[in-house]
Amino acid sequence: MDVNFEEITASIRAIKPRSEILLEEVPAPQKLAPYAFAMTADVLEDAATGRFVLLHDPDGQEGWSGKYRCVTFVRAAIDNEMAADPMLCNIGWAWLMESLKANGCDYTAPSGTVTKVASVSFGTLENLDEDSELEVRASWTPTSGKNIADHIRAWVELLEMSAGLAPIPDGVTQLSRSR
Repeated sequence: MDVNFEEITASIRAIKPRSEILLEEVPAPQKLAPYAFAMTADVLEDAATGRFVLLHDPDGQEGWSGKYRCVTFVRAAIDNEMAADPMLCNIGWAWLMESLKANGCDYTAPSGTVTKVASVSFGTLENLDEDSELEVRASWTPTSGKNIADHIRAWVELLEMSAGLAPIPDGVTQLSRSR
């Protein structure tokens, strides 16, 4: 028996990320599936940003190989030395795969791209510093509606790694940012 979509979205809304990350529910795309849920994330100081969309079609969709599809995007500012690493794109994809594994996510049909962008400004913009970014765009199919929140946690972990946030050690509780 599968979980209903309202229970899934309730479990997603209950996720409390670390204090540097702001999660916000946003309108989901309406024409891709009968059910959809979307959220954005921003890491403080513009270190990274992202979007997560969960699609659900009770009848399944052939291109998904299942009834659910997670579609994600993460963009992070990176230093120029990191952008010069020829393995950076492979590392970005490995971060996603490691996050899914670490969060116990069962899935099939992963796909995506990892892009590194390095910008140098010229002319009237020549006083701007060089700028580099990493983008991870990915999608995968959770094998069931159970534990979908773990897939969101994996995406948040990818945001943390992309933004260069140090992991919080097991057993350590982070203080909240409320004032």
